[in-house]
Amino acid sequence: MNVVGTMFFKDEKLLIDKPRKRQTYQMIGGRVEEGETPLEAAIRECHEELGKDAIFDENKIIGSVRGNLQDNTVYIGKLMVHPDYRNRGLGSKLLLEIENYFPKSRYELFTSTQSAHNIRLYEEVGYVAFDQRKVDDKLTFVYLEKQ
Repeated sequence: MNVVGTMFFKDEKLLIDKPRKRQTYQMIGGRVEEGETPLEAAIRECHEELGKDAIFDENKIIGSVRGNLQDNTVYIGKLMVHPDYRNRGLGSKLLLEIENYFPKSRYELFTSTQSAHNIRLYEEVGYVAFDQRKVDDKLTFVYLEKQ
């Protein structure tokens, strides 16, 4: 199962959603449907949860993350935060949202060893390096997990 999570800002405020059936607020997102790209899924979920006019007039996607569950491991990929919105804790919030979407799972992701900022973020939220794979003389990936 693939999922996406998306964050929007309007007037310097993070837009989140509180589904009627839940007691907590959450970021906008959900399952990627068959034949749908992650971007299409993010836009569809925003339209479903907030209405077609609420999001795209003056707002832009500023954060996104993907998660794919396979055999009790959630493979996290494409975590991104728009450069204008970095260093505000949004990457951590996106990771937490994926973890909340798939409770009681193992989580795995990877990044380049040259991405010290990313590695520090992942370690701060509990991820631990468990493998490195050299691609070539200039590129090595580090794999991190959280149990």
